[in-house]
Amino acid sequence: MRRASSLPLPQPAGADEVQGWRTIRALLPYVLRWRGRVALALVCLVGAKLANVAVPLVFKQIIDALSITPAQALIVVPAALLLAYGALRFATSACTELREILFARVTQQAVRSIALEVFEHLHALSLRFHLERQTGGLTRDIERGTRSIGSLISYAIYSILPIIIEIALVLGIMIHKYDISFALITIATLLLYVGFTISVTNWRSVLRRQANELDSAANARAIDSLLNYETVKYFSNEAYEMRRYDEHMHAWMQAQVRNQYSLSVLNLGQSLIIAAGVTVMMWRAAAGVADGQMTLGDIVLVNAFLIQLYIPLNFLGVLYREIRQALTDIERMFGLLRTQREVEDAPDALPLQPGPVTLRFEQVGFAYDARRPVLEDVSLEVAPGTTVAVVGHSGAGKSTLSRLLFRFYDVSTGRITLNGTDLRQFTQKSLRRAIGIVPQDTVLFNDSIHYNIQYGRPDASAEEVLAAARAAQLHEFIERLPDGYETRVGERGLKLSGGEKQRVAIARALLKDPPILIFDEATSALDSQTEKAIQSQLEAAARGRTALVIAHRLSTIMNADMIIVMDQGRVAERGTHSELLTQCGIYASMWALQQQEPQQEN
Repeated sequence: MRRASSLPLPQPAGADEVQGWRTIRALLPYVLRWRGRVALALVCLVGAKLANVAVPLVFKQIIDALSITPAQALIVVPAALLLAYGALRFATSACTELREILFARVTQQAVRSIALEVFEHLHALSLRFHLERQTGGLTRDIERGTRSIGSLISYAIYSILPIIIEIALVLGIMIHKYDISFALITIATLLLYVGFTISVTNWRSVLRRQANELDSAANARAIDSLLNYETVKYFSNEAYEMRRYDEHMHAWMQAQVRNQYSLSVLNLGQSLIIAAGVTVMMWRAAAGVADGQMTLGDIVLVNAFLIQLYIPLNFLGVLYREIRQALTDIERMFGLLRTQREVEDAPDALPLQPGPVTLRFEQVGFAYDARRPVLEDVSLEVAPGTTVAVVGHSGAGKSTLSRLLFRFYDVSTGRITLNGTDLRQFTQKSLRRAIGIVPQDTVLFNDSIHYNIQYGRPDASAEEVLAAARAAQLHEFIERLPDGYETRVGERGLKLSGGEKQRVAIARALLKDPPILIFDEATSALDSQTEKAIQSQLEAAARGRTALVIAHRLSTIMNADMIIVMDQGRVAERGTHSELLTQCGIYASMWALQQQEPQQEN
């Protein structure tokens, strides 16, 4: 069972403060892109607080004026004073709403810009990063981070800053109009309240971080299980999956309970401090009235200030907790942005120019893990208009060749060249545009068949999509479906069979029409009849292009111009089909075994 102890050790509070300021500094440029709106919103904010503080002052004048006889009231209290009171009340609300209107676009645009930047960065990260991360936890981090951006901006601009301005105005008025003791009591209460809130919230942030880690882990566990729904069913492991998920949820529940206990401690302490401060302040005001140093309007003014000050101050504790939580969530998302790209374009990288391409692997070596080399001293050449096939037993390193060609990884030794130039000198975008692939494991988007085929070239016309489907022997199958090309394929294409998904992948690659084609076990999921029908289409598609075929079925690559036989990451044999048979080596043995398979099935 995974417990909280298996999580990364929490950082000290000082480190949290440093991370918080770093997160705020990273967020500011996105907000300051709208300097004009931010400035106007701040003007409205100050105007709202000035109007809000002026209300009790006007109310004090009204109370003092009404302390005389009723007969004198209409004379002493002018109607303008009452109108001013109403106008100030309305001005507070008007300035607040105007501030909201001005700042709404700033907040939402900042969220949009950051979310887009994270999305783009994730696509730019290496395949290794995505293979090592769980999608469920990753999406939860992004979701919480983008949501927290709006919360943080809202709390900082709409709540924290107004409270600070109002506290400053109230303290200034108290120092100017009354005994210094009123301001000292207010300052002491504020300092005690803020100090207590910060110390307890720093303690709670550790619990909150643990709850977030466990929440992400539970979500990742659930999504991983649901994505592998068929595998769970194959082995009747529903109960096992439930137990694993419940282990995560149990740990998350305990973290949430501890989090709630700490919240109660914080709320009780804050309430006690505020209650003590209000009691002392009102006692001092009442004593001033009894001594004749303050009027009835003064005690109403002090009481109104206390209400205006301590109600948002009470909310300040909640704001501080939410801000800390938002900073933690945003920090995780910004952490994704700080993740270094394993494969970067060279500063002087140039786009690969359209046209025929000669592909060459020159003494290429590569290892996913330095302790276990996958390729060693691999050399081969594929000229335009020729087809080179790579065969070998599972784990020989065949599919790694295509990953290196796409620059999902960079070679450890040697180099790969296109028309004599190291592919690392080309931009990754132009390189990948020049390569079409039919992968062994085809993954489709949860959208229509038409969308998945058109994904090969999003600007392709409907006629071109249909032509690609026909070339992949897929059109007749689609026409028999009730919804035709608009049939949705389900999550990762699970509504289609393996052969149907592979034909969609073939159609997608044909639609892309690139100068380099890679067929990575392109017909491995097809039956023999369909394979033969598609084989001629693949050969036609490869004609005139640089074609690299990675195959397990040797019958599909008999006509290749060159066949490379790999064994334990090295090139063991090379030659045409007939040449390799005469060598009586690895290829001849594989051919003999595959020739026996139909006889065994019969």
